[in-house]
Amino acid sequence: MDTLILSRIQFGANISFHILFPTITIALGWVLLFFRVRYGQTGDMKWMDAYRFWVKIFALSFAMGVVSGITMSFQFGTNWPGFMETVGNIAGPLLAYEVLTAFFLEAAFIGIMLFGFSRVPGWLHTLATFLVAFGTMLSAFWIIVLNSWMHTPQGFEMIDGVAHATDWGAIIFNPSMPYRFAHMIIASGLTVAFLIAGVSAFRWLLGDRKRDVRMTLKVGVAMAAVLIPVQIFIGDIHGLNTLENQPQKVAAMEGNWETSTNVPLLLFAIPDEEARENRFEVGIPNLASWILTHHADGEVPGLNDFVAEDGTVMHPPVAPVFWSFRIMVGTGLAMLSLSWVAVFLMWRRRHLHQGQIAGHWLAVEGLPKLVLYALVAMAFSGWLATLAGWYTTEIGRQPWLVQGVMTTAQAVADVPAPMVLGTLLTYLAIYAGLIFAYIGVVVYLARKAVIGDTPSFPETPQSPKAIVPALQPGE
Repeated sequence: MDTLILSRIQFGANISFHILFPTITIALGWVLLFFRVRYGQTGDMKWMDAYRFWVKIFALSFAMGVVSGITMSFQFGTNWPGFMETVGNIAGPLLAYEVLTAFFLEAAFIGIMLFGFSRVPGWLHTLATFLVAFGTMLSAFWIIVLNSWMHTPQGFEMIDGVAHATDWGAIIFNPSMPYRFAHMIIASGLTVAFLIAGVSAFRWLLGDRKRDVRMTLKVGVAMAAVLIPVQIFIGDIHGLNTLENQPQKVAAMEGNWETSTNVPLLLFAIPDEEARENRFEVGIPNLASWILTHHADGEVPGLNDFVAEDGTVMHPPVAPVFWSFRIMVGTGLAMLSLSWVAVFLMWRRRHLHQGQIAGHWLAVEGLPKLVLYALVAMAFSGWLATLAGWYTTEIGRQPWLVQGVMTTAQAVADVPAPMVLGTLLTYLAIYAGLIFAYIGVVVYLARKAVIGDTPSFPETPQSPKAIVPALQPGE
């Protein structure tokens, strides 16, 4: 493998590891704000118990995200100097906006959020939680703006091979940005919903019968059931936007080689780029045309339209895009099925006799233990869906780094391949260890909460519990 492919794998490994943690913090901050507000409204300690547990997960994820983000910024200079040399006038300010408006906001208030409950008034602690949650979303906004501009660039002009901004409004609100931002925010919500539901189910199966566990299980399942249909709708309109702006990506996602109508939706196929055909196709007639154009006889672009007369291929590698898209969609359908089954069983519980509810086959809130085990298994399914979607998006942009402006090969550094291989292997080893450590800490915190050796926050005059006593378990 040469320097180009090794550098691509290295940056892909870095961003794959990094994106896992903002995917959690973007939505978890708002969930924590919900817990904090409900505690302030009711004085019921179950909300604060939930806040106390999940703020630890937030802090851990925030720290991992910050550290892994730093290594990515170094690679702009070490592996991809051509990127900043060509489009640095646009990418540089957008990254600076993210630091100035979002990261400083998070850094300034996260200390109050984590340690200020007994040291500041309740309203200030709530405000700090809001500002940290807002900062995480603002950070995501600027990163998505830059990434979207790389897919659908506008608002600039090229002078002597260098991009110069002519319209910052057009740069920020480029054609694909609203769809990508909405898709990412809902993806974060789904990631957190299944994480909360999965960890809560894990705690219940371990014997934790505290009221906050029952509550967070319901919150996680309800979030997932509400958000997954929204994500499907946003994914549909995002696909239509991609069809308009990056038809070669859609052709790779569908594994469609020739532009045609009445194109089937392929459930399974093995794309063969050398023969430029698929092997072992299994599909549903006309469905790809219907999904992409909302007409059964709609025209779907083919990959052969993106091969130059000299044989140069200007479409992405087909197999990775084809399969990552199906993994994303398959994971989403599993999320839809599990969350709706869980919600239905919770709703049905209200109509069951109390004696039935106490039966061994119903563990909590009307959910059979099999469903609880499924929720545990799906606790990190949001990560799988996010990575699959990210690979679909980013590999689907190849061979372009900035669509129509510069290719990936034009930006790579001229460094020896063995040097890149050495740093790549180091990154992979460290990241593998950190992933296992992160999941291990989450499991440790869940087990620690079960045995109940985490003391409550000390009460302060600002705490509603000092005035309104909360019900204890069993009351």
